[in-house]
Amino acid sequence: MEKDKEVEYLLEKLQKLEDEYYKLKEHVRRLEDEKRFIESERLRYEREVRRLRSEIERLRSPPLLVGTVSDVLDDGRVIVKSSTGPKFIVFASQYIDPEELKPGVRVALNQQTLAVVSILPSSKDPMVYGFEVEEKPDVTYADIGGLDAQIGEIREAVELPMLKPELFKEVGIDPPKGVLLYGPPGTGKTLLAKAVANQTKATFIRVVGSEFVQKFIGEGARLVREVFQLAKEKAPSIIFIDELDAIAAKRTSSDTSGDREVQRTMMQLLAELDGFDSRGDVKVIGATNRIDILDPAILRPGRFDRIIEVPLPNFEGRVQIFKIHTRKMKLASDVDFNELARLTEAASGADIKAICTEAGMFAIREERTSVTMLDFMKAIDKVLRRSHPIPDLKGVMFV
Repeated sequence: MEKDKEVEYLLEKLQKLEDEYYKLKEHVRRLEDEKRFIESERLRYEREVRRLRSEIERLRSPPLLVGTVSDVLDDGRVIVKSSTGPKFIVFASQYIDPEELKPGVRVALNQQTLAVVSILPSSKDPMVYGFEVEEKPDVTYADIGGLDAQIGEIREAVELPMLKPELFKEVGIDPPKGVLLYGPPGTGKTLLAKAVANQTKATFIRVVGSEFVQKFIGEGARLVREVFQLAKEKAPSIIFIDELDAIAAKRTSSDTSGDREVQRTMMQLLAELDGFDSRGDVKVIGATNRIDILDPAILRPGRFDRIIEVPLPNFEGRVQIFKIHTRKMKLASDVDFNELARLTEAASGADIKAICTEAGMFAIREERTSVTMLDFMKAIDKVLRRSHPIPDLKGVMFV
C-alpha cells in the first residue's frame, strides 16, 4: 500500500516536472522570438543612424559652384568660367567621362579647389518647356475643307521626310527644312499645323512670334536658341511659329532699342533656321498674314524651302467647309449648301464657322432643334455685315 502511494507520488511529481519543463520551453521560445525581433530592430536602427549621419555629412559639406567649360587642355585639365566671373584652370574628377567635357557644358565645381566634380544638365527657361504641346490636337485633315492642294504639299514637306527618309536618301536630295504658310486671317493656317501634329508622332512645339519679344537685351535670342535645342533633344519634332511677322519683319534703320532687340532675335532665328549643322528630324512650320513685310533673308531657300499660300476658299471649298461645320447639326430640309456658298463669296473658313454657330444660336433663341435656311441667311447678314437687307424668303424654293 505504501509502495503504491510512493509510486503515485512520484508520478505526480513527474507530471509537475513535465508541466514545468513545457512552461520553461515556451518561455525560452518567446525569449528567442523577442531576441530575434530586438536584433532586427537593432539592425534597422543602425541603418537609420548611418543614413542620418550621411545626411548630416551631406548637409555639412560646402556648396558647389556652377561653372561653364571654356576649353579642355591636352593634359586633361579644364578651363572653366566660374559663376562669379573669372576663369580658372582646374582638374576634373576621375569619375567624369572626358568625352563629356566639351566647351559650353555646365559643370559643378568644388568650392575650395574649383575642381570639376560633376556635369550638370543644360539649363532652359521654364517658359521654353511650356511651348511643348503635351496632348495632340484633335484636328485632322478631314476637318479642313477646300485646302486639298495645300494639305498635299505640307504632307510632302513635313510628314514624308519623317515617315520615309530613305526615299530622299535614294534620290539624293535633302528634304525641305521648313514650310511657310501665308494668307488672309481665318483661312486655316493654324488648322493645317494642328492637323500635322495630329498625324505625326513627332513632338509638337507651338510658339507665337510675339513670345520671342522680350524686355531685356539677348533674352529673345536665348529663347529662340533654347527652343531649337529642345526640339533637337525631343527629335523628331515640329516647331510651329505662329504670327511669324512679329519677329521677322524687314530690317530698318530704326534707332529705338525695342526694334534693335527684335532684329537681334530675328538674326538668331535666321542662324537656327540655316545653321552649319544639320537639324536632323526638326521641321519648322511658320505662319503669317503679312508675307509682304517679312525680311527677304527669311524667305530664301534653305530656311523656308516651301512657301505655301493658303487663300480664301473658292466655291467648292466653301461648300466643303459648310458641310464640315454642320455635320453635327440638325438641319432642316430647305438648307442648300450651294446657295450658302454662293452668298458667302470672299468669306474665310473662320467666317463660315462663325456663320454656322450663329445660325444655331438663332434656332436656340426660338427653342427649335433644327436649323433652317432662314437661320443661315440671318447669320450671314450678321457675320459678314452685309449692307443689303435679307430678302423675303416666303414662297421661295431652294434647290
